[in-house]
Amino acid sequence: KSGSATKAVCGYDLKIFNENGEELGPNEEGFVVIKLPLPPGNMLGIWKNKERFKNSYFTKFEGYYLSGDGGYKDEDDYIFITGRVDDVINVAGHRFSTADMEEVVSSHEEIAECAVIGIHDELKGQVPFALVVTKSNTEMSHFQLQQEIENLVRHQIGAVASLKSCVVVKRLPKTRSGKTLRRLLRSLADGEAYQIPSTIDDESIIEEIEQVLKEYKIGFYKTT
Repeated sequence: KSGSATKAVCGYDLKIFNENGEELGPNEEGFVVIKLPLPPGNMLGIWKNKERFKNSYFTKFEGYYLSGDGGYKDEDDYIFITGRVDDVINVAGHRFSTADMEEVVSSHEEIAECAVIGIHDELKGQVPFALVVTKSNTEMSHFQLQQEIENLVRHQIGAVASLKSCVVVKRLPKTRSGKTLRRLLRSLADGEAYQIPSTIDDESIIEEIEQVLKEYKIGFYKTT
């Protein structure tokens, strides 16, 4: 089926669980897990880090391997992956995929690329926050761009998504292979301790992002 990863191959008992480890029904989104034992040829470990391997993949749901993906199965058992569970945010009890929000934000004609992350909020738990890189020839003001992006998300995802913060940055922090470092962005916005990934393309971008967060008083910098 279009958009599907097809069905689980022989040897993989794949299920969709909610946060409490209960199996979900058709078209209900949750954690993609695989019942143990895993078939031969599956990942055997993390190099010189058995503890991380255990904690990352086998402790959340006893007897199951946590893939790290979010998704659902339809009534015919076709699997649909909606994104990484790390990229799902909880806004006042409502779960949203940041990948879906990024798709909406990126649809704006002035946006070259973007990253949406969840930042800490005392009232709602988390709220989405967008960092955007504009096209080089844009003449739109920051205020107008923010208003239009907020309206886009409101109309296509819903008001409950509550995207009310958007800042323009020159570039996004990425690995040398081009992957956006969203976890690093979350740590910066929430004022948490972080380690600079060895795979980062350019460390100087961290200071650039921090300056923008301070300028617009985002997240941790709202009260500092």
